Amino acid sequence: MRAIRPTWPSRGRPRRATAVIASAWRKTCRRFSWSSDVVTDTEAGLLLAFPEDEAIARHAAEASGLGCALIARHRFPDGEIKLTLPARLPGTVVIWRGLEFPNERLTELLLAAGAARELGARRLTLVAPYLAYMRQDIAFHPGEAVSQRIVGRFLAGLFDALVTVDPHLHRVATLQEAVPLPTAVALSGAPILAAHIAARREQVLLLGPDEEALQWVAQAALGHGWAHGTCRKERRGDRDVTVQLPPDLAVAGRSVVLMDDVASSGHTLVQATRALLASGAASVDVAVTHALFAGDAVERIRAAGVREIWSTDCIPHATNAVSVVPVIADALRQHGLAG
Repeated sequence: MRAIRPTWPSRGRPRRATAVIASAWRKTCRRFSWSSDVVTDTEAGLLLAFPEDEAIARHAAEASGLGCALIARHRFPDGEIKLTLPARLPGTVVIWRGLEFPNERLTELLLAAGAARELGARRLTLVAPYLAYMRQDIAFHPGEAVSQRIVGRFLAGLFDALVTVDPHLHRVATLQEAVPLPTAVALSGAPILAAHIAARREQVLLLGPDEEALQWVAQAALGHGWAHGTCRKERRGDRDVTVQLPPDLAVAGRSVVLMDDVASSGHTLVQATRALLASGAASVDVAVTHALFAGDAVERIRAAGVREIWSTDCIPHATNAVSVVPVIADALRQHGLAG
């Protein structure tokens, strides 16, 4: 494939030295791609990322043995976007794009995946650390769109494989049921969050703010012997939530950590924190995989009495305390998705 070659005057530089320098330059171009104009060779896999994901994507590419290039994006006055990828691509391509701004980013994936196919990608993998539209897995009222199923089929039509972290799978057992791909890998941030908690708190009581959090709470507690359970939540609207503490777990005097896959509005965490402190908990911390934290959620959570908030870097946020890059890189290698 085409690579950028250095140019210099023909006189004054020995031919052998010129050949050595040019060879070294070509190898460098194959290993790293600094812009959308640089192309890696056909045998090495390539990770494509958008500018705002550059730092974490380059870290992941290096850990996975992939080259890395950026997708350039231009926004037109009417809201349409134009994407520019490297002019030619290797057969194995990974696109890194979290879906924390789902409506716009799904359009980006539609364009990026289609262009990647046209430019030579034969095996196309999506790494979406946060996978949106997974929470509505049934129609709660007649006529409602089941977004999990619809978006899952949409992504399956674009990509050959998917790697994500803690997708919100409540009434389905596997990620493949939501996104019907032969390779659909659901990783978890719970173990690395648990290790972070263990280094900072002793004799933890680990609680989920609602019953749906049990899968993450149980996984995190397993390796540390922590007592754990879940609260019971009753939701009457997006901002109208009541929380009941588990009756079989004493919280007085305990260091409690509330763990969940995602924090968005923060209302459930606020109500759970207030209930815990009112029942005598010595402290309350929060650990989440996906730090959506819409609006003033963090301020309201802290105002409720939470001491520390820890999150993974699935979504870039000031509360990020641990990185999912190592587990994602391992998954790409183990499943043969890195070329």
